[in-house]
Amino acid sequence: MDNEARTDAETFARTRRSLHAVAELVLAGPQYRASGTIRLRACAGGFTTVAEPRLRVIGAELVGPGQVLSLERTSCAALGTALGLTVGAPTGLYADGPGVAADHAIEVDPSAARRLAHCFALGEAALDGLFPGEEPVIWPEHFDLAVTVGAVNYGVSPGDAFEQEPYAYVGPHTPQQGEFWNAPFGATRTIHELGGVAGITAFLDRGRRFAAAD
Repeated sequence: MDNEARTDAETFARTRRSLHAVAELVLAGPQYRASGTIRLRACAGGFTTVAEPRLRVIGAELVGPGQVLSLERTSCAALGTALGLTVGAPTGLYADGPGVAADHAIEVDPSAARRLAHCFALGEAALDGLFPGEEPVIWPEHFDLAVTVGAVNYGVSPGDAFEQEPYAYVGPHTPQQGEFWNAPFGATRTIHELGGVAGITAFLDRGRRFAAAD
């Protein structure tokens, strides 16, 4: 890997972790305390709450009532102060998360943020086409976009500790055997490998058929 590619990967990983922190501490946590849900959803250019407080992340900006705040260099605590919110993760619901404290500095690169939003958009298009009537959810624990149908999780992740590249996955609740199942939790393929909505849809559908056959 050359220096430019490494820098790009590092920038994307830093941006992803920062946006994961914003999703958990600024959007999902306050929404859970105000409205009783941690669910987030994809929107044009990023992701958004589904209930109060109404907040959206669009690229490298946080959009709130009457405010647009930069995410390029800040902290979740500073964002909360600007919005008049008490930030913090939903308590007692899960053990994982980005592991970023509210006062920790975050950095969001606009180009990397657009790439992450594009991954969510591809995933939403594939999931909507394959599972009409289901609502894809961005879960703040793992920061992925997913639906659960017939005891199988289908989704798209912008990357994590398991796989740094954005990827699609099929995760049956019951472990499966066979060449298709290449991950501890099921099967994955990178978005780069799949190429777009059609490739993601075909992969998820193949996983659905394999899971139903086993």
